[in-house]
Amino acid sequence: MFVSLLALVLALPGAASAAPGDGEADTKAARSDQAATDVEGLRGNPKAPAERGDAWMGAGVRMHESDNTDGTAPDRARAGLAATVHGVDVSSHQGNVAWSTLWNSGVRFAYVKATESTSYKNPYFTQQYNGSYNVGMIRGAYHFATPNTSSGATQANYFAGNGGGWSKDGKTLPGVLDIEYNPYGATCYGLSKSAMVNWIKDFTSTYKARTGRDAVIYTTTNWWTQCTGNSSAFGNSNPLWVARYASSPGTLPAGWGFYTFWQYTSSGPTVGDHNYFNGSMDRLKVLANND
Repeated sequence: MFVSLLALVLALPGAASAAPGDGEADTKAARSDQAATDVEGLRGNPKAPAERGDAWMGAGVRMHESDNTDGTAPDRARAGLAATVHGVDVSSHQGNVAWSTLWNSGVRFAYVKATESTSYKNPYFTQQYNGSYNVGMIRGAYHFATPNTSSGATQANYFAGNGGGWSKDGKTLPGVLDIEYNPYGATCYGLSKSAMVNWIKDFTSTYKARTGRDAVIYTTTNWWTQCTGNSSAFGNSNPLWVARYASSPGTLPAGWGFYTFWQYTSSGPTVGDHNYFNGSMDRLKVLANND
C-alpha cells in the first residue's frame, strides 16, 4: 500500500519551525559564506567543506563523482520524465536567498539545510525556510548526516527539534536524511556496511516516531553501493532523492523502483543545487500533505 502512495508522489515532510543558529555555528557559517562568494559565481558553494558544519547536500558527491553539467535542466523527454517540478536545495553558503527571483524562474519547491551532526544549525535557516514558503514554494528541511559522530537516533532527534519537524499545512515536505560521501574523511565514515544500514535504520525509525513521516533519503548510487552493500531495506518505506549530475538519473540504488527527487546539477542558475521532482505539482502537494 505504501509503495502505491510513493508512486503517486513519494516524499516526506520537512520542518515546521525555524531555528536560528547560535554562537560557534554562526561564526563558522559566516566565514564559509565569505570564502565562498567568488568560487562558483552565482551558486556560492566552495569547492569543498573547510570544516565541520560546512557541508551541503551534494558536497561529497561532487568531490568524488565530479560535475560536468553547466546547470542547464536536462531534457525531460530524453530523461524519460513525463512530468516534473523544478526545485532547489540551499545551505548557509547561499546566505539570504532571493526567493522571488527563483520563483520567477520557475522554481516551485525548496529544501533548506537545517542541521549537521548534533552541533550545527544553519544560521540562515529562518530566512531560507520561511522565505521560500512566503513566496509560494513548497518547502522542506534536510539534515547532513555524520554517522561517525553520534547515533542515528541522536541525530534524528536533533534534526526534528531544530527545523526538521513536519506539519500538515500543505506546503511542508518531509525531512531529508542527506547520507553521502564523507567530505571530512573516510568515505563510509569508518562504518562497516551492516553498521551503516543499522545507523540509517536508527535515524529513519526515530524520525518517523518524532514526526509521523518517513524521511526522504538523499544519496548517490555509487556511495550507497559502496557503504551499505546496496541495501534494499528502505525502498518500501523511504522516498528516494538520487544525486547524479548527468542527463538522466541512471541506475537507482537497490530497493527503489523509481525516485522521488533527482539532483541533476550542482551549478544551477541563481543559487543552490537544482532538482526535479518526479511528478506533477498535484503529486508534490500530495507528498506534502501525506495523503
